[in-house]
Amino acid sequence: MKTNHLIFSLLLAVALWSCGSKAEKPTTVTTDEVIVPVRLAPVSTVTRAEPIVASGLVSSAEEARLSFKVGGIINQMLVDEGQSVRKGQLLATLDLTEINAQVSQAQLASEKAERDLGRVKSLYADTAATLEQLQNATTGQSVAKQSLTIAQFNRSYAQIRSSVDGTVTRKATNAGEFVAPGASVYLISGNRASDWVVRVGVSDKDWARLRLGNRATVTLDAYPGKGFTGSITKLAQAADPVNKLYEAEIKLYPAGVKLAPGLFAKVSLTPAQSRSYSLIPIESVVEGNGKEGFVYVLTDDRKHVRKTPIQIGFLDKDNVLLTNGLSGIKEVVTAGSAFLTEESAVVVK
Repeated sequence: MKTNHLIFSLLLAVALWSCGSKAEKPTTVTTDEVIVPVRLAPVSTVTRAEPIVASGLVSSAEEARLSFKVGGIINQMLVDEGQSVRKGQLLATLDLTEINAQVSQAQLASEKAERDLGRVKSLYADTAATLEQLQNATTGQSVAKQSLTIAQFNRSYAQIRSSVDGTVTRKATNAGEFVAPGASVYLISGNRASDWVVRVGVSDKDWARLRLGNRATVTLDAYPGKGFTGSITKLAQAADPVNKLYEAEIKLYPAGVKLAPGLFAKVSLTPAQSRSYSLIPIESVVEGNGKEGFVYVLTDDRKHVRKTPIQIGFLDKDNVLLTNGLSGIKEVVTAGSAFLTEESAVVVK
């Protein structure tokens, strides 16, 4: 009996040791695989005037879109694109055949109305015409005279003269074509050194932060590596119906370099209105995509993490300024964040 009891005790001990070994092994492996050492960085608050970045084209503040007042066949186009023009210079004319005929017709009608009025006055003096007939003849003579004035005025505007000293930046038609009244024929840009501007479109949120006189920094692809200064001189009071953006005009100071209409410009506007941002290190951001991204923060037990979305305002060297996403959070994970998932256990180093 003693021998059997001893053998049973030995078997039971071996079984318990075997079960204990199997239970301990996965716990150790699991702990080594999941626990990730991390470091934390504080979330601070800063007040900044976030720059507004936009792009546009250099143009002249003194631009003229020239057209004929009346329609007709173009007789002459006297200048081409790229040519310099002087204020008052003749640029284009219409064929005057029809317009001169209209002036002659109005002239004849005015002369006839004048004769009719003279006859009615004589008849009225002899009591052979009524007062109503005299008044009608007087009105007819005035109408004919005004029609002649209109025809002569239209003839004087059957030509285009430059309204500014500048350069022809666009020629829309050619001689021999029919042009409608008011249709653009020439676009003239002034060429004075003090009149260069950049026009850009900004969103309604950015428009609300801008004021006349706000400073701007401008870079031109034509002059890489060189910066120009400017200031806002005009702010549109209504959005463009096509792109829904508000136009801002920035006066550009050329600093002695040669400029031309159409140069591509990148503009950074500095608004006077400031706002508060949450500031975190750039290495704490994961899955960043333009203005959106994520960070990891510790849970309440400080042994796990959770993924939190953020709204990125702009970068400042090695930091990121956030417009939204970390309300009430004091620390974010920096070192080790690239190896984390929301199931990870962590230890703070």
